[in-house]
Amino acid sequence: MSTPFYVSPQQAMADRAEYARKGIARGRSLVVLQFADGIVFVGENPSRALHKFSEIYDRIGFAAAGKYNEYENLRIGGVRYADLRGYTYDRGDVTARGLANVYAQTLGTIFSSVGEKPYEVELVVAEVGETPESDQIYRLPHDGSIVDEHGSVAVGGNAELISNYLDQRHRDGMTLAEALRLAVQALSRESNGTQREIPAERLEVAVLDRTRPQKRKFRRIQGRQLERLLAQQEGAAAEVAEEGSSEED
Repeated sequence: MSTPFYVSPQQAMADRAEYARKGIARGRSLVVLQFADGIVFVGENPSRALHKFSEIYDRIGFAAAGKYNEYENLRIGGVRYADLRGYTYDRGDVTARGLANVYAQTLGTIFSSVGEKPYEVELVVAEVGETPESDQIYRLPHDGSIVDEHGSVAVGGNAELISNYLDQRHRDGMTLAEALRLAVQALSRESNGTQREIPAERLEVAVLDRTRPQKRKFRRIQGRQLERLLAQQEGAAAEVAEEGSSEED
């Protein structure tokens, strides 16, 4: 009788983590940024039907990188949790922190279960507050841990490279056009230092806008509105460059 092959628990968990990270890295990156009037979600997504960003509740948005079928199941579960809690108690009792805890328990259980593979997903749950200081952004990796983020966060693909770029350039009080332009610049950066062009039709953009009079603060930005915002910031950048060259002359 042969001796069963033994793998230490530490090695088994490390292998599961590596498996999940590789799956997530194969997906396209996305970024979530705070700006003066709320939180913007930006990602490269050629599909018009399969969304990376979604509304969960009045002030709460959801972003995910990785395997679509897995994070779509999590999104639907989050919507059901939010609806049930808001109906049973009060709409104000539905918070990003509570939703992040639910997702963390689900992801953590799946990650530590021997009977099934870990989810190849990384989530961002964001809630827009009455002021920028009260905004909340939580990142949830594949293992169910919760990371409280501020200002900007990137997940999927070249997340580390993009995060470093955003950390150096993101600032408080940015306009939506400025935040959008910064997000596109970060997403277009390659690991070799070059920059590629991402056309507007390949972008998925959504915002949690605190200035909306409706209870539901989530809205998508697409079509002509998206093109205008990108052109607006490109024009501003061109003016700055022109002023700089004039001063040198």
